[in-house]
Amino acid sequence: MELSDGLLLQVNNGEQGASRWKQPNDDSDRSSSPSVLRCVASTWKEGLLNRKRPFVGRCCHSCTPQSQERLFNPSIPSLGLRNVIYINETHTRQRGWLARRLSYVLFVLERDVHKDMFARNVVDNVLNNSKVESAIVEVATESEPAASQPGQEHKVVSKVRRKARGFLQEMVANISPAFIRLTGWALLKLFNGFFWSIQIHKGQLEMVKRAATEHNVPLVFLPVHKSHIDYLLITFILFCHNIKAPHIAAGNNLNIPIFSTLIRKLGGFFIRRKLDETRDGKKDILYRSLLHAYTEELLRQQQFLEVYLEGTRSRSGKPSPARAGMLSIVVDTLCTGAIADVLVVPVGISYDRIIEGNYNSEQLGKPKKNESLWGVACGVFRMLRKNYGCVRVDFTQPFSLKEYLDTQRSRHIPPTLSLEQTLVPTIISAQPDAVLFEVQEEEQLNPEQPDELCRRQVIANLAKHVLFTANKSSAIMSTHIVACLLLYRHRQGVVLSKLVEDFFNMKEEILSRDFDLGFSGNSEDVVMHALHLLGNCVNVTSSANRNGEFTIAPNHTVPALFELNFYSNGLFHVFISDAIIACSVLALQRELVVESELDQKPGGSSSLLLSQERLIRKAAGLSHFLINEVAVAPPCQTIYQVFHDAVTRLIQYGVLYVAEEDQEELSPSPTEEPWPKKFPEPLSWRSDEEDEDSDFGEEQRDRYLKVSVSSEHQEFFVFLQRLLSPVLEAYSGAAIFVHSLSQPMAEPEYTQQLFKYLLTRTERGVAAYGESATHYLVKNTMRTFKELGVLKDRRENQVTTLELSSTFLPQANRNKLLQYILGFTLL
Repeated sequence: MELSDGLLLQVNNGEQGASRWKQPNDDSDRSSSPSVLRCVASTWKEGLLNRKRPFVGRCCHSCTPQSQERLFNPSIPSLGLRNVIYINETHTRQRGWLARRLSYVLFVLERDVHKDMFARNVVDNVLNNSKVESAIVEVATESEPAASQPGQEHKVVSKVRRKARGFLQEMVANISPAFIRLTGWALLKLFNGFFWSIQIHKGQLEMVKRAATEHNVPLVFLPVHKSHIDYLLITFILFCHNIKAPHIAAGNNLNIPIFSTLIRKLGGFFIRRKLDETRDGKKDILYRSLLHAYTEELLRQQQFLEVYLEGTRSRSGKPSPARAGMLSIVVDTLCTGAIADVLVVPVGISYDRIIEGNYNSEQLGKPKKNESLWGVACGVFRMLRKNYGCVRVDFTQPFSLKEYLDTQRSRHIPPTLSLEQTLVPTIISAQPDAVLFEVQEEEQLNPEQPDELCRRQVIANLAKHVLFTANKSSAIMSTHIVACLLLYRHRQGVVLSKLVEDFFNMKEEILSRDFDLGFSGNSEDVVMHALHLLGNCVNVTSSANRNGEFTIAPNHTVPALFELNFYSNGLFHVFISDAIIACSVLALQRELVVESELDQKPGGSSSLLLSQERLIRKAAGLSHFLINEVAVAPPCQTIYQVFHDAVTRLIQYGVLYVAEEDQEELSPSPTEEPWPKKFPEPLSWRSDEEDEDSDFGEEQRDRYLKVSVSSEHQEFFVFLQRLLSPVLEAYSGAAIFVHSLSQPMAEPEYTQQLFKYLLTRTERGVAAYGESATHYLVKNTMRTFKELGVLKDRRENQVTTLELSSTFLPQANRNKLLQYILGFTLL
């Protein structure tokens, strides 16, 4: 794969940035050939060296097999990367001295953008929509009883129609091709000022461009949401490649004077953050009908859409749970036959450093500041004074929404079970497994779901699938790797050469898992670049006992740990399945030690034989418990397959190995129930499409594993366990705090008290991981405990109160919940 000018620029800048970290007497050849990299070939990752970049973003072969073959050809991966903000006269039709001086102006003037590309007569068409007219009459009748009287109806309906027109004018975009060109020129100037490069894969953009020109259907871009700059970034990249600017669904919090006018001219349209914002709390059918009709009109006129499924920027560095409201409108528009099809394009976005810097203020429990024109101006001024490194944007392969929905209709979609139904029997044995399995069998005898429930589940699965694909396609940045290594491999500090070595090894490991990297160049230079961007989050000290090398350590203040955790979470999804297996090994070993003590059998944890089926069952339970933290697989993939692959990978690495010589002596415990009856459907590992005589049956037989005692393997295993430790520590702290809930408490007060409790544990050194007290983890623990049935919420007088459920009122059951969490935690 070719290297772009932007990547070379990063390396050059990395060398400049590295100068402040080096001693005056350093060897001048070190940056070009660091000695540490010469011995890496002897490590257990030897086969991964010099691996080419993977091509990411192919659509799902299971859900959309036809779309996977469409738009793609074998030459596309070789097209390589491009820095979209590196523009000179070669990117224009002109040549010469004047063309070099005016290259930005010539480039934007030559872009194909004109008025005829965009929607016309939108407001009138929406107001004349039959659904909107019905909603207007309904609202008029409900709000004014006099509307039913002769002679008054027309007057009241006209009043509601004027109200609807006002809503619509606040909502709609008003795209200006001239303003898009002006903004393109301005962004070229600005982006070159505070980004080193903005990388895209030319093959990915080629597929999107072919989809936009060859297929006579609208495109819907569904990016991950990490920064306010995301809006501009997508439009700018599409503009540079002569692809029509999309209409962007933006929250009405950005509808501020002057700024809102600029957003509308770039394609933004404003929607309420909550659709039911009426004083009486009822559904606002007028606003809903307008939003549905407006979206339908845009799609009918083959306009492109850009929707952020998360609804807000991620404060954790991981994708937030999907909110499928806008996506459901697109699906409904397709299902009603208003359009023939829609091509969906998940988009991954990765930043070396987000322009917001961090979200520490909100993670420390402070309320989010409302957007304002002054805030925007200050933000732009602040951005111009700093450099934020590199950006990588990955457009995945467009897939047919019609094909996806047709595939889902042909599959049996079982009724979903709640987290309470799935895990409570395991945690406290409140319901015998046999009884739960009988309930499941009854559900299987009546598999038909109401159409509305089935529709909602299909849309929810689509949203999860899209977010999973976009996140998996997002490139891993250098700051992600360095932050992760400092937090979970070298928390007490590490010399620079060792950090570079581990960085190189992790980079190769990431590539081996088919994730791409958002950087290139010499490892030492890239590490220097990352350390420079992380700034005050790291401490650099001179070490007198290692040839004058510097020692790098994370800053252990709470804000610094929060910020490092944000960037570290950028590669959380890369290792999540292995990390869950590693923590499940820990839990299983502890269970087996207790069992051996009861049976009075000698032996340490290293000699224990681990049943693979039992291990995967543990991992499945933990993955469901952490369902609000990360998705381990798309909805179309079985959890068993994910964790089976993770175990196989760890066996290949030598971290686990098969103890075949002891298998014949072992037999399942007489009290151990067979696998299928142990858990309900969500934890089952059999696919609905799997045949009884599948070749996979041989792999389903149980085998027994041991954990390698090699120091290198143990180090990697502990690293995997540490990745989940802050999350598990937050959940265990929340489980302890639940004991203090003796009477109903208002939800905001409970949230604040829980946050203060976790933060106090961190400040007093009780918590091993300071990043376990982030506000997003507090909200996730509460959400999980509600779904698990630990907390029960009740709404009275527009106030939500929390109290313990009857199941967890006994202290013994709360203790079992805590012990369940601690079982997976590295102490």
